[in-house]
Amino acid sequence: MEVEFVQGVKMSPQTARDIGEVAAKRGIRLSAHGPYFINLNAREPEKVAASQERILQTARITSLLGGSSIVFHAAYYQKDNPSKVYATVKENLEQIVAELRAEDNHVWVRPEVTGKGSQFGTLDEVLELSAEIEGVAPAVDFAHWHARTGNGNSYDEFITILKQIEGKLGQNALDTMHIHVSGIEYGPKGESKHLLLAESDFHYAELLRALKDYGAGGLLICESPNLEEDALLLQQTYRAL
Repeated sequence: MEVEFVQGVKMSPQTARDIGEVAAKRGIRLSAHGPYFINLNAREPEKVAASQERILQTARITSLLGGSSIVFHAAYYQKDNPSKVYATVKENLEQIVAELRAEDNHVWVRPEVTGKGSQFGTLDEVLELSAEIEGVAPAVDFAHWHARTGNGNSYDEFITILKQIEGKLGQNALDTMHIHVSGIEYGPKGESKHLLLAESDFHYAELLRALKDYGAGGLLICESPNLEEDALLLQQTYRAL
């Protein structure tokens, strides 16, 4: 399960420890989604610093939860050259990971593949950051990538993505994937909103078959509007394979 800190990290350390104990007893693996108010490419230095702090706060509480990973949308291009934005995001993430490791916090920091062309977070960008910064790993939102590109929605395309991840990051990245799946509505600018799987054109069964055939492991988080029903649908579909 993914703990949603999208409106801010509003959980005390003691509550996090209590939840972590319950999760461990129930055999539930946890991750967390950082606040939406993150932009490591903001114009104002104070906004960059606040974004860094939100990521750090998420990682600290997630560590107390016993969680393995945090996920977040890293930045916006803001009409800057993508290579310039990449360098800025990389520098900020290096600082964040260094601070976490100095605190003996080993939660994976996972920038997410995003669903809009205005957002930093192509598959290539996320994989490159993961290759270059120890402690950074990808959060692969397959529905976002489909919405962003208009493609990435067939068995062969899913296999191609998994091969790309393996080629760039090795077998361990495939064994410890962090995946988001939902139905998705999109237009010329990419993602507009998440949908129920049954109301979307996203081929989730083909994705699950590709994950099974390629031997991928890790966590798959459902982000549909009805989390419980679609999470069960995904689970039942996967088990049937």
